[in-house]
Amino acid sequence: MEGIMKIFYSDEIETYALSDVYLTIKEGDFVSVAGPSGCGKSTLLSILGLLETPTDGRYCLDGLDVRDLGRNELAYVRNAEIGFIFQSFNLIGDLTVEENVELPLAYGGMPAEERKKRAKEVLERVEMSHRRNHLPYQLSGGQQQRVAVARALSTTPKILLADEPTGNLDSKNGDRVMDLLKELHGEGTTICMVTHDSRYNAHADRVLSLFDGRVVNEEGLVEVTV
Repeated sequence: MEGIMKIFYSDEIETYALSDVYLTIKEGDFVSVAGPSGCGKSTLLSILGLLETPTDGRYCLDGLDVRDLGRNELAYVRNAEIGFIFQSFNLIGDLTVEENVELPLAYGGMPAEERKKRAKEVLERVEMSHRRNHLPYQLSGGQQQRVAVARALSTTPKILLADEPTGNLDSKNGDRVMDLLKELHGEGTTICMVTHDSRYNAHADRVLSLFDGRVVNEEGLVEVTV
């Protein structure tokens, strides 16, 4: 990221969510983003994940300047290379656990038989295969988050973006999710995580701090200009 700006406009009011952010994340990094509520953490993650476009600045992902990508190309890269884990789980209520995990694979055009095999593998990994026919409301918060992790892993993404992945969980289930993230990082997955829980910053290689949309400091090595 070079000089990234994100401004939201409403009723002639400009809200600067991000201001002049410079950031380099290398393959295999585990970066934790910290800061108070409203400082721009989730907006930063949304831009990294191609869910939002910056108002200004340059963002290159794996050598691609995202400004050169059309809507379909952005959707393809997002589906093929990036996994998302959200605080609110974002599972679809009328789909079973297995169907929720299969969904990004269906968007990617994977045949049904192969989708089911892949869903079974990732659900076994997060110890949720015994719940594959349940609906989200039949699961605890910790179980729903593990299903969300499985869905994020289903496409074997190079990059995993986690927005407060333990925010709605008790400490035991939060630790379980963090153990999964550490395991994935150990296998080479690049992870960028937003968290309010300072305990989990210790699992990251680097901690990036934001305040009022600006990078204010970081523990570790990174190309940052303030």
